[in-house]
Amino acid sequence: MDKFSNHIKNILHGFFLAIGTTIAEPSTILPLIVNYFGGSSMLVGFFAALLRGGAIIVQLFAAFHAQSYQLMMPYLRRIFFIRFLSWFFIGIAIILFGENYPNVTLASIGFGLFMFSFSAGFAAIYFREIMAKIFSHKFRGKTMAYRQFFSAVGGLLSGALAAWILESFEPPYSYGYLFIISSFIMGFGYLSFSLVDEPVKEEVSKKESSFKKFLHNSFALLKADKALQTQITTFLFAYGYLIALPFIILDAQQKIELDGIAIGSLITTQMVGAMLSNFLWGKLSGSGYNTLTAKVAISMQITAILLASNASSLFEYMIIFFLVGASIDGNRIASSNLILKLAPADKRPVYIALQMNIVSLGMFFSIAGGVILHFLNYTVLYSTAVVALLFALYFSFKLKD
Repeated sequence: MDKFSNHIKNILHGFFLAIGTTIAEPSTILPLIVNYFGGSSMLVGFFAALLRGGAIIVQLFAAFHAQSYQLMMPYLRRIFFIRFLSWFFIGIAIILFGENYPNVTLASIGFGLFMFSFSAGFAAIYFREIMAKIFSHKFRGKTMAYRQFFSAVGGLLSGALAAWILESFEPPYSYGYLFIISSFIMGFGYLSFSLVDEPVKEEVSKKESSFKKFLHNSFALLKADKALQTQITTFLFAYGYLIALPFIILDAQQKIELDGIAIGSLITTQMVGAMLSNFLWGKLSGSGYNTLTAKVAISMQITAILLASNASSLFEYMIIFFLVGASIDGNRIASSNLILKLAPADKRPVYIALQMNIVSLGMFFSIAGGVILHFLNYTVLYSTAVVALLFALYFSFKLKD
């Protein structure tokens, strides 16, 4: 375990993947793209949820099969290829159909996002299982902090690249170029992790005779494990920030001037927050303080939403996105390390899938946010998000390292 070469490949994967996916960050550029083609606030919320949450549909099915696999990498490589093609397709569709066929363009974006996110359901199970096999518990916190640090560096580069493309080309071509260029960049990340040295797993579970029986056994595990229930409840409500996040940029667009430079600055600020925060998350998680990591990250999210309700300048929005970037990475490290520590080795894919499936329902909170904004206003939107996060903070005090 803890091979330096695997550590480097994990970092490179995160770095290139961040450059690629930040191009369509659901809190900044993606809402602007959907809005440009005439999409409503409800569609913005749906697409943001689709990009983040489409994976939950298949995670338990992936775990059903993965629990008996001794090697995950052959399957993960196939998923990487599908994700590359999905992202590339979105860019081509935007250029081909563009504003002449806005409904076709939006449908193509939705299909591409679904395939990209749907395939991630399989990738998430395979990836975390590989991480558990190649890194020890404490080193995993360290390598993930390094990964997220350099992912944030990639995000900084992505922000600069996005700003240059948006300023150099007119929409919709600029949006199409964003996806096409970023698909090849994230391809380098997929190639890097595909070369990880994965050991053969000896402790595997015998696959049940049917998926129905697997589901019954999985939820029996959930019902019996109180610690898992608390963990799932905490991180489900921690996604409460998504009720408001995709719409903060639209709120800002009404209050301040948002050109390509300003949008790139917000992306860059979010990535700086993620990058710098990983010094803190790495120290806390590496010392075994994953529950404290969760508490601090959730508190940052609450602060960001409260600031958004009164923000009226670019500087204030930069602070908001800085806190968002920091908090997302903190929650990701805490939830990932806590589930891998809690789960027995033979049932690890099942525990991972249970947590990710249920917690990932929170990724659809942005749909609720779109409905709230469509019928009510930003005050109600931000208040609802804060209430959800306060529930998360309450349950986080029941977590155990």
